[in-house]
Amino acid sequence: MWTLAALLLLVPCSGRAATLEKPILSLHPPWTTIFKGERVTLRCDGYHPLLLELRPIRTLWYLGHVLLPSHKKSIEVHTPGVYRCQTRGAPVSDPIHLSVSNDWLILQVPYVAVFEGEPLVMRCRGWYDKVVYKLHYYHDGQAVRYFHSSTNYTVLQARASDSGHYQCSGTMRIPVESAPMFSSKVAVTVQEAGHAAAVRLLQVQPARPPLRLGRRVYGPRDRDRGTRIVLVRGRHHYS
Repeated sequence: MWTLAALLLLVPCSGRAATLEKPILSLHPPWTTIFKGERVTLRCDGYHPLLLELRPIRTLWYLGHVLLPSHKKSIEVHTPGVYRCQTRGAPVSDPIHLSVSNDWLILQVPYVAVFEGEPLVMRCRGWYDKVVYKLHYYHDGQAVRYFHSSTNYTVLQARASDSGHYQCSGTMRIPVESAPMFSSKVAVTVQEAGHAAAVRLLQVQPARPPLRLGRRVYGPRDRDRGTRIVLVRGRHHYS
């Protein structure tokens, strides 16, 4: 009976070993501050051109420097801290900072970077979605918008000057109308448009032909050589 030995190699057109890109870590819903007792979902999306092993690709999760026990693609979390993820063979993802509050009001801002020319959206949220009345938004201590009740504050085209510390205040009926309450301040940074173009350029995946699998099986006389399986783009390659 023939002996079959398989060797898997990932060989791009340049002939050099392929380097996997770091996975994309996302937060759902996309707010970095939540109330105590709430949960959010973190999702880790990695790019894998081909599954090279029979067992499924595992995801590693980190809270600070602590390795979490889950290996799923998505996890639910409620603990504050800095989260990162990693898939086999790839670098560690960029971090997401999650804050947990026990206040009556929180100011929520998106976890993704905001660049010049893009909308900047934030919302003032009452404890477990209670309606906030007489709502004010503040930028570096100065009131910038007023709403009668719960409404998101949107800067349609953000500029570098929109960076700074934001805060909100308002009243809630619990059950009668309360005195004005203030959220904690949240730092927001609007990044330069040139930086945005560079980031997007790095994120663009060039069009590449799919990986194909070439295999050559040797008989008993060649059992010392074994079978080599080489993965190349656009054509078969035997060795």
